[in-house]
Amino acid sequence: MMADRETEPLADGALLRRRAEGVVELVLNRPERHNALTVRMYEALLETCAELRGDATVRAVVIRGAGGRAFAAGSDIAQFTTMRDGAASVAHEAGVRWVLRAIAELPQVTIAAVDGVCVGAGLAIATHCDLRIATQGSRFGYPIARTLGNVLSASLVYRCAAVFGEPLTREMLLTSRLVDAARAHAVGAVMSVVAEDQLDGEVDDVVAGLRLAAPLTLRTTKRQLLYRAETLDTVSADDDFLIEQAYGSADFREGVRAFLAKEKPHFGQRTPSGHAAT
Repeated sequence: MMADRETEPLADGALLRRRAEGVVELVLNRPERHNALTVRMYEALLETCAELRGDATVRAVVIRGAGGRAFAAGSDIAQFTTMRDGAASVAHEAGVRWVLRAIAELPQVTIAAVDGVCVGAGLAIATHCDLRIATQGSRFGYPIARTLGNVLSASLVYRCAAVFGEPLTREMLLTSRLVDAARAHAVGAVMSVVAEDQLDGEVDDVVAGLRLAAPLTLRTTKRQLLYRAETLDTVSADDDFLIEQAYGSADFREGVRAFLAKEKPHFGQRTPSGHAAT
């Protein structure tokens, strides 16, 4: 889309920022890791959102992944090995929520240009954007019950349900199945599905229309929609307790170990005494 524009590397190059007339493009740039997000990438996204909030010259923000295989395949699992207890996970999830809220509160129209796998934190980012455009081979989901054995913050579950609908969100989370682009489009979660070589053109068309729209109308409409979303972002102390339990569990430790070892996890294993294995 904007390859001819000057590229500014952020987060040691793991996030790229490009700017053209009225639009900023943010590229999640770890294709060798399916653009899995690191702490530095989250920090850079938060800092960029803070800068964009006061920039009236920018009408649209496009977020995409590099490499053509993934928008983003969640958070970088390796960073979870430093979490020694469930309490650390509560702080991690709170930090992620700040980033997602910053994206949702941007005054500009945000577009997730999805090409490939969009799961975990990648799906969270996409659902906190205003619009989603996907290639035909893209897939969406939260397969955490069969990979890591952790849980989402309640606000992420509610946001997914607001975008994909509750039945499909239940299916994603309870069966760990990924949803293809055609089905996502059928429920309205994706505004259009295009061939891979047409993604840039489709994004350009949407951005061109945004440049012609009244900025105050767009900003006001976004704010009105955010009033409704704010009720979805409320996180209770009970939710933090559930997160702490999940991240502090033997199943989560097994999920992280198996993921990094490229093995299938064995959840719910029991010792002869009947207690969960540690």
